[in-house]
Amino acid sequence: MIAAYLDLVARIHQEVKDLERVVARAERGVQAAHERPEDQDLYFDSAALNLHDFYAGLERIFQQIGAVVDGKIPGGGNWHRELLQQMQTDIPELRPPVLSAESVTAVDEFLRFRHVLRNIYAFQFDPERIARLVSQMRPAWGQVQTELLAFAYFLEQVAKGE
Repeated sequence: MIAAYLDLVARIHQEVKDLERVVARAERGVQAAHERPEDQDLYFDSAALNLHDFYAGLERIFQQIGAVVDGKIPGGGNWHRELLQQMQTDIPELRPPVLSAESVTAVDEFLRFRHVLRNIYAFQFDPERIARLVSQMRPAWGQVQTELLAFAYFLEQVAKGE
């Protein structure tokens, strides 16, 4: 368990670094769309891809926590939402909640967008929705990042036997 927890801590830290880059790239995409209206569709496509990557990166962390710490990852048609809810759950004598209710609510919107992105063509994207989500991404990420790093610290303490 100690090695698995320490490996998970390292993975969380790497994903946090990668997600910071994703957030910055999404912001650059929206900024470029406003600066170059003739190519805004291409820049909004880029921002949308990074919105997708944002949730996908978070979900990778959640899956790893589910597998390593909780010993289960939900299945079935609604597993994405159930996994997100699992991260909000306090599991006595195992782990505290990974995310607060506030963070789960914020992240849920990115989950819903990920579903939309996977089911429509890029030329059907709503630029206003993309711009709104990107503007919400940095504050949501700040809160989620703090909570993920706190959870990583918890895992380190458990691995050290403290």
